[in-house]
Amino acid sequence: MKKIIYIDMDNVLVDFKTGIEKLDEPTRNLYEGRLDEVPHIFSLMKPIEGSIEAIRLLASRYDLFILSTSPWLNPTALQDKLDWIKTYFGDAPDSIFYKRVIFTHRKDLLRGDYLIDDRTNNGADRFEGVLIQYGNSTYMNWDSVIAFLL
Repeated sequence: MKKIIYIDMDNVLVDFKTGIEKLDEPTRNLYEGRLDEVPHIFSLMKPIEGSIEAIRLLASRYDLFILSTSPWLNPTALQDKLDWIKTYFGDAPDSIFYKRVIFTHRKDLLRGDYLIDDRTNNGADRFEGVLIQYGNSTYMNWDSVIAFLL
């Protein structure tokens, strides 16, 4: 049986700053300090460098799931995140993340072997498996994550 990896979206698969860069100044000012609440911001974002290729490599050896949090006060976030996944990974039954997406504010409730996340919020610090904290000194990029997992 394959080991399970959960993968966060924001700043792990998705480059959040690429969405912010596309906002006009009045919108940035209006949502200052809470940019994740900007309607449709998640549809503006590009993938983190190397993330798509890394997922394709991992998919042959692991059972992969997206595990992300959706901002409570952004009514478009859930659909925009799902659309992003479909855009970059496909939406056919044989695509990597078809019906393998979990949105929760309690990542510690899931069972699995690894969680790749950039933060320890939302229960990531209490995940029962191994937390691979993306962006820290050990796992600075997808190459270092792949080197550890493969």
